[in-house]
Formats: sequence, C-alpha cells, structure tokens
Amino acid sequence: MAITFSNNEIKFLLKDKTKLKKWITEVVEKQKKRVGDIGYLFCDDEYILQVNREYLDHDTYTDIITFDYVEGDIISGDILISIDRVGENAKNFGCTFEQELHRVIIHGVLHLLGGKDKTPAEAEAMRKKENQALKILENFQ
Repeated sequence: MAITFSNNEIKFLLKDKTKLKKWITEVVEKQKKRVGDIGYLFCDDEYILQVNREYLDHDTYTDIITFDYVEGDIISGDILISIDRVGENAKNFGCTFEQELHRVIIHGVLHLLGGKDKTPAEAEAMRKKENQALKILENFQ
C-alpha cells in the first residue's frame, strides 16, 4: 500500500513528497478509511486530453482525471493531473501554482472517498471538503 508520484515525460519536480503523503493519509483516515495504492501521474494538457478521449469519451482538457479502484474501506486509484491546467487555473483563480496543485491533489482523493462535483450543490460541497483538507496541510508546515 503506497502513495506514489510520477511524471509523464514532463519536467516537473514535486516538492515535499513525504509531507504530501502524510497529509493525504490523514485526510483518508479522518474518513475512517485506509490508504491503498494511490498513484499520481503529473502530465501535460495533450496527454490528459488523449486519456480523456480514449477512456472517458470526452474531448476536453481538464485539470484532473481520477480512476477509482476503491474496494471497501481501502482507498486506491490513479490520479492524472495536468500541470498545464493547474498553472492556468492558478492564474484564473488568483492563487499560487502550489496552492492550486494542492487543491487538485486532494480533489482526486476526495473523489476516491466518494465526493462528487457534477451539480452546483455537489461542487460546493466538494470545495468545502477541499478547504477543510487544505487547512490540515497548513498545520503540517
């Protein structure tokens, strides 16, 4: 059981991997669940678009795709994050790249924990959970 971070042919260095793993684990455990295998893949817009088309039949760019392999209380999945989209979103939302990256990292975990964001009410609930999780990360610093 592990949380892993890797890149898909892009130059990107994730800082504080150990701290991020502890944070993700704490968020999962607060929901009375256990971390299984969670793999993050950081990629560019073109790669995530290709995956979106091939596996989800969507022809759009997105910041994150989450593949859910959860079994019972064991939280597992693959989470693809477009570094290009994270950078654009950070500019659009008026926050730092790192702040937006952390939000997207935990967004994927919240999906694995059953969070949805298709309707405005679901999106609002998801944002609230993201903010709660980000406060936990702040306490690690």
